[in-house]
Amino acid sequence: MRASRDQKTKKLITRRSLLLGGGKIALFSLLAGRLYYLQVTESEKYKTLSENNQFNMELLPPIRGRILDRQGIPLALNKDNFRIEIISEQTKDILGTLNKLRKIIKIDDGNMRRILSEIRKKRGFVPVSIADNLKWRDIASVAINTPYLPGVRIDVGRGRFYPYGENAVHVTGYVSAVSETEQTGDPLLELPDFSIGKSGIEKALDTKMRGSAQQRQVEVNAVGRVVRRLPGKEQKIGNDVDLTIDVRLQQFVNQRLAMGNSRPVPVDDPRVIMALKKGERLPLGVDPASGTVNFNKYGKLVSQESGAAVVMDAFSGEVLAITSTPGFDPNQFTHGLNARDWERLLANPRSPMTNKAIAGQYSPGSTFKMIVCLAALEAGIWHEKKKVDCKGYIDVGDTRFHCWTKHGHGPIEMRQAIEQSCDVYLYEIAKRLGIEKIAAMARRFGFGTKSNIELPGERSGLVPSSGWKKSTLGQKWHQGETLITSIGQGFILCTPLQLARMTAGLVNGGSMVTPRLLKSTIRPNLDRNSLNLNPRHLKVVVDGMNRVTNGDRGTARGVPRASSSFKFGGKTGSVQVKRISLDDRRAGKVKNEDKPWAERDHAMFVGYAPLSSPRYVVSVVVEHGGGGSTMAAPIARDILEKTIKLDPITL
Repeated sequence: MRASRDQKTKKLITRRSLLLGGGKIALFSLLAGRLYYLQVTESEKYKTLSENNQFNMELLPPIRGRILDRQGIPLALNKDNFRIEIISEQTKDILGTLNKLRKIIKIDDGNMRRILSEIRKKRGFVPVSIADNLKWRDIASVAINTPYLPGVRIDVGRGRFYPYGENAVHVTGYVSAVSETEQTGDPLLELPDFSIGKSGIEKALDTKMRGSAQQRQVEVNAVGRVVRRLPGKEQKIGNDVDLTIDVRLQQFVNQRLAMGNSRPVPVDDPRVIMALKKGERLPLGVDPASGTVNFNKYGKLVSQESGAAVVMDAFSGEVLAITSTPGFDPNQFTHGLNARDWERLLANPRSPMTNKAIAGQYSPGSTFKMIVCLAALEAGIWHEKKKVDCKGYIDVGDTRFHCWTKHGHGPIEMRQAIEQSCDVYLYEIAKRLGIEKIAAMARRFGFGTKSNIELPGERSGLVPSSGWKKSTLGQKWHQGETLITSIGQGFILCTPLQLARMTAGLVNGGSMVTPRLLKSTIRPNLDRNSLNLNPRHLKVVVDGMNRVTNGDRGTARGVPRASSSFKFGGKTGSVQVKRISLDDRRAGKVKNEDKPWAERDHAMFVGYAPLSSPRYVVSVVVEHGGGGSTMAAPIARDILEKTIKLDPITL
């Protein structure tokens, strides 16, 4: 019985062993087949996938092209940017390492919060920026202490640098990080340190200067960490941009305009400190940490003047200087502008972010009188020798229109009217000429249209007419509005660039030039359009402009220096921003210095030089600067004199 049980047990074990063995053989066969399929049949496929996982493509951003003046001097270039980064996986105590680093370089609390936030979001091997644009002294201090700062490393990149800062900012513009709304799907724009043009030439020619990106292979491990970079293409350099600007003149114009009739002094000057101790306050828009402040003739602290100036070749349209004050330092945007500085820029009542030369719209004031005189002569309704007896006012209907001088100019003809800026003379012309003929001549000289200069943000101004008023305001045009327009006030608006262009057309023989900033687009013979004006009529108004500065009764006769051989011509203008009421006239409250800054007249001047053979033209607008002869004309004189000395066109 026992032997029989043992026999049955042996058969049972043998059967199970066979089943288990067979199962193992079957599984092994399946595994072997699968391995053969993967390693032999599909080997090429998985080899390719493996290599794709091992090698990635790294995008190399291009090096941005430079902005150069007409002599090849850089207005915008690229500068080595020393920065410090931290790799969190390489340090056991991130906070401790950062606190040690704070003893060597300045890291404020806001920046600390940003760093810790980025470390939490990013993988441990991805570097996080701590500080950039550091001075060599700071970099050296960190380098010496790197053994005690695990995870901290020094890196070198390239950042945009503007050597002339605010002196050329409204020409160059600035670059800054790409915002979400500016993303177009271009992978280049998604790089964390990539910047694009936000204003000025940087924006207008961004694509040209940006260039195109390159790709380079990098070897990575399973988690995406870069193991090594393989040899390949180098970074490309974008195209340089050559401007017509002369940076020597540009710098002078900007500083002279900002100074006005005052003296610029650094904010930390002892005289400023003393004035502050006496109870004076820094003017609005002046940064106590940096910059300058002006002392006026009364020894008071005042802001930089707010305005614009343009210097242009009267024949080719080359813009030699174009500036707007106050400005701002574009390098701040490269380094990363903090919220406090940004709010200060926006809150400044003198609008430093606006390029007033092309986007500031002002009534032209008396600088418009040459256009009205030309319109009358060309229409044949007026003769240059026709005299008007100016008594200081003219009555039209039940409204009295005043001349700028209370007791009038007496009997006066056209050249004298321009010389002395007689309003009554222009009123009489306007009564016979009408608004439509005035508007037509204004448009011929470029008013009401953009010049298409190579800068973003240009505005067209406004040339009013009866049709414009009817369609815009739904109101009828009145004769009194024609009179107001004839002296460059009321609805009419223009930019300082348009004033410079108008002046060029007057003194170059009657051709309208196209203002140009890019040397590559200057075509002197193609960019001039004849206005088909009678040369004798042009001579009348230019003679009047000559007498403004050189005549016995010219409104700017005191501006040329008696000791100087330099002579120039031009036209003054003062534009009311608030109407003088009858009560104010009776009370004698008509002086600009008696008014708040925002209610003072705009000061204007358009000019040309040399006097005998005009080549250069200038327009100057000083917001709330007062009289054109006392504020704008001296600035224009100095600018023209500097231009003649430099003579950038014939250099």
